Amino acid sequence: RCHTNPSMDSFLSQPTDHNHAPNPERIPVIELNNKIKARAVISEESTSTILHSSLRTFPLSATSELPRTEMLMQTIRRQRQTPITTSTDQLSGDLRKTYRGEEFLLHEEEHMIIFTTKSNLTALKQSKHWFADGTFKVCPNDFYQLFTLHALMTSTIIPLCMDDFRPETILSDFESGTIKTIKEMLPNTTHKGCLFHFGQCVWRQVQSKGVSTKYQEDENFRLNVKMLIGLAFLPLSDVITGFDLVAGEFNDDDADDLLDYFERTWIGEPKRRGVGRKKPQFDIPLWNFYDRVMANLPRPNNSVEGWHNAFANRVTVAHPTIQKLAEKIRCEQSKFEVDIAHLLQGHQPKSKKTCHRKLDERIARLVRDYDPLRISQYLKSIAVNVSL
Repeated sequence: RCHTNPSMDSFLSQPTDHNHAPNPERIPVIELNNKIKARAVISEESTSTILHSSLRTFPLSATSELPRTEMLMQTIRRQRQTPITTSTDQLSGDLRKTYRGEEFLLHEEEHMIIFTTKSNLTALKQSKHWFADGTFKVCPNDFYQLFTLHALMTSTIIPLCMDDFRPETILSDFESGTIKTIKEMLPNTTHKGCLFHFGQCVWRQVQSKGVSTKYQEDENFRLNVKMLIGLAFLPLSDVITGFDLVAGEFNDDDADDLLDYFERTWIGEPKRRGVGRKKPQFDIPLWNFYDRVMANLPRPNNSVEGWHNAFANRVTVAHPTIQKLAEKIRCEQSKFEVDIAHLLQGHQPKSKKTCHRKLDERIARLVRDYDPLRISQYLKSIAVNVSL
C-alpha cells in the first residue's frame, strides 16, 4: 500500500514492514461487524435479534477479540440511524415505481416528496369524504412530517395520497398549517377537526394544569371534563349555552385554569365591552360534530390513527432513512390496491368492532333524541360515552 498526495505526483510515505505476528482471530470479528451492519440496514428485526442470530456461528476461538455486547448493539443502532442518502435523486428506480410497475413518485423537491399513483388519485377524486393525518415518528430526519390522505370507500377508509378534486368533507387534526392549507386549497369543502385529536388537546391541558390526578380520582370532576368534549355534539346554536352550564358544574377553583384555556381556545372569551365573544383559536364549527352524526358520517380519525400506529410498528425504527420509508410505503400501497380491488368487486368490507359499532349507535341515538330543554342531562349522557 502506497500513500500519495491528492495530485498523485509524489510519494508521501512508503509501506512499512509488519513487526508483529498476524492475528487470525480478528478476521471473524471483522466479518461479524460487516454482517451486522449490512443486516441492520435491510432487516426489520430488533437489535438484539440481529446480534444473537449473527453470533450463532461465531468461532469460539475468537471470542477473546469480540467487543462487548453493548458495543455491538450500539454498532447496529448507529448503522440504522446513519442516513444512506438525504436526496430523493438517489432513490433507486424500484422505489420510484409500485410493485405493479406504476409510477409512484409523483413529485419531489429538496424537502417534500409525494408518493401516489394515478389510479390512487382517481380513487381519491371519486371519494366525497377525505381524512388527513400526520406523524413524526416514522419521518426521516431531513423531513418534517409524514402526512397522509385517506379516502372513504363504502364504509372502509383507505389510505391514498390536485386538478379536479372536490371532496364534500375532510377530517384532520388541529395543526394550524393543515387548517390554513385546507382552507386555501379546498375553500368549498367542509373541514372538520378530528374528535380524537380534540380530546387529546383537552387531555394535554388537564395534565399541564396539574389536575390529571384529580381527573383520575374524582368521578364528578372527570364527568365534568368529559362534558366539555360533549359540547361537540350540541347543535351549533347551543354550544355557548352548553359551555356556560358545564362551567357551572365545576364547584372548586382547581378547574379555573382548564376552563380559561377551553374558553379561550374553543369557545371565545367574552368581549369586555358590549355583547358577544371574541374569536377563539379554533372556530366552533371546526370541532362541532352534531350535523356529522345526524348525517351518519364518520366522526373520529380512529381508522387513520390506527393505520399510523400499525405502520409505525411495521417500520420498526424511529426516523428511518428515506429509502426504508419509501420501501415501506410501497408495501402499504401494494396491499391497499388489493383492498380497493376487493371493494370494487363487491366483497364485504372489514366490519367495525362490535364495541365501536355499539358506541356509535348509542351516541347517534342520543343526538337524534336531543332536547334543547335538557342540555345538562344530554351532555352528561354524551360524557359517559366519550373518553380523553
